[in-house]
Amino acid sequence: MRKWRFLDTGPRTAADNVALDEVLLEECGRRASPNTVRFLQFDPPAVLLGFHQCAAQEVRTEHCRTKGIDINRRITGGGTIFFDRTQIGWEIICAKEFFNIGIANPEFFKKLCQPVIRALKTMGVNASFRSRNDIEVRGRKISGTGGTEDGAAFLFQGTLLVDFDVDTMMRALRIPIEKLKARELESAKERVTCLKWETGADLEQNEIKGRLREGFEKEFGVSLKTGSLTQDEQRLFLKLRRRFGERKWIDKVKMPAAEQPVISAAHRCRGGLIKTTMIVNLRFKRIQSLMITGDFFAYPQQSILDLESRFKDIPMDRVLINRELEAFFNGNGNKLPGVRSADMRHSIFKALDRLQLVHHGISLRWANHVFPVNGSFEGIARARPDHILVPYCAKANACGYRFRKRCAVCGQCSVSDVYGLAHKHRMAVVTILSFEDLMRTLERLRTKGTRAYIGCCCEAFYLKHLDDFRKAQLPGILVDINNTTCYDLGKARDAYRGVFENETDINVPLLSEVLDAM
Repeated sequence: MRKWRFLDTGPRTAADNVALDEVLLEECGRRASPNTVRFLQFDPPAVLLGFHQCAAQEVRTEHCRTKGIDINRRITGGGTIFFDRTQIGWEIICAKEFFNIGIANPEFFKKLCQPVIRALKTMGVNASFRSRNDIEVRGRKISGTGGTEDGAAFLFQGTLLVDFDVDTMMRALRIPIEKLKARELESAKERVTCLKWETGADLEQNEIKGRLREGFEKEFGVSLKTGSLTQDEQRLFLKLRRRFGERKWIDKVKMPAAEQPVISAAHRCRGGLIKTTMIVNLRFKRIQSLMITGDFFAYPQQSILDLESRFKDIPMDRVLINRELEAFFNGNGNKLPGVRSADMRHSIFKALDRLQLVHHGISLRWANHVFPVNGSFEGIARARPDHILVPYCAKANACGYRFRKRCAVCGQCSVSDVYGLAHKHRMAVVTILSFEDLMRTLERLRTKGTRAYIGCCCEAFYLKHLDDFRKAQLPGILVDINNTTCYDLGKARDAYRGVFENETDINVPLLSEVLDAM
């Protein structure tokens, strides 16, 4: 039986672990080191960027700094990952000739994941490989992987989630959720799992490592012999460890926020509401990741996670996107009652269309807060909206005009600012007093010949009443408001009736941008 080296380098800093990756790959690449399986851990916890990623775009750097979480960069590609002290990293550093490969491919990734899948099954966890590079349990990721190569050798690595602090991870990473809303945080949690959740037990680290080690031996047909760094590896490690801890390495990739925005959009269909949220890289015109949420049903449950995996780091090409959607919906076993391929496509394309708002003068920071209804932004702008609708709850509680259509323009609330903007753009302002009043107002404007309007409301109201806005048949551009809304406070029924007592705030800078763009 062929012998490989086994290294368990124990808990180390992020800089040490990344330096060791470089050392082991470089030495194996020049045939100076043996084929190796390494187990690694992190102390303190760490966020690891993919080789091509920008720290400012992927990590909540200030949060990590205050919480003592290291930030570093892997020598492998892929997305950002979070390592707490419980996780076990696993790596294969090997000559390509052992597997008789020249260039890595998805089928090879699947082969390299089999030892971990085998080990998990011996612990009662029915894991499987999900293309392109994840190990999952019932659609939930338990191990993400990635790799790189150097001459005649390659490095392939993964992280096994053992007992995972999801909240800490999501606050350390800039996951594709703009406001970290509670319902979307829960949806993000559903996408990962760990050994403890799956087994209901606190497994000993040594037992887990033993199962993993055995998995590598049986799958690869090798004998793993415990070893240590060679003298050359140790010298190179001491030379490189400082470089991998420097800001120059960690901040190797810099990218303006505008080049990697989070964009989202929603579409309501017969099957329910579909909301797509994605991180896009404008410099390379790629979708980095996509998250699909909503109140629709999916069978089997993990089918949406499988769909999301099709959109991991792919070109922002609408023909390709449509091809992936058709392949998913035509595949066996995936059922989304009332949701067609065209519905999912509409939601994704609608999100991508937000990028076009920049050409109309809307900055990307506001792109997700503008909601055209019954038409495109460009078409509605050409129609020259002549009314601005504002909610009564944006007026001060003590104001005598709070429940009146008009306003004294006293300067005590954001509605006064709206009147200033309306005067500048020669528009009329109307206060909306309840949901029924909104519907009556839209009907009155339509019948008297108004071509379009601007409305101020929260995103939750827009999503809930998408069909009502459509039925009103009047083109409009809805602008998100600031502050805590009735939906955030669980007071939507009060707002519906026109008795919501809190005061909200019109997003005046955003409204001003929209008006100037027209």
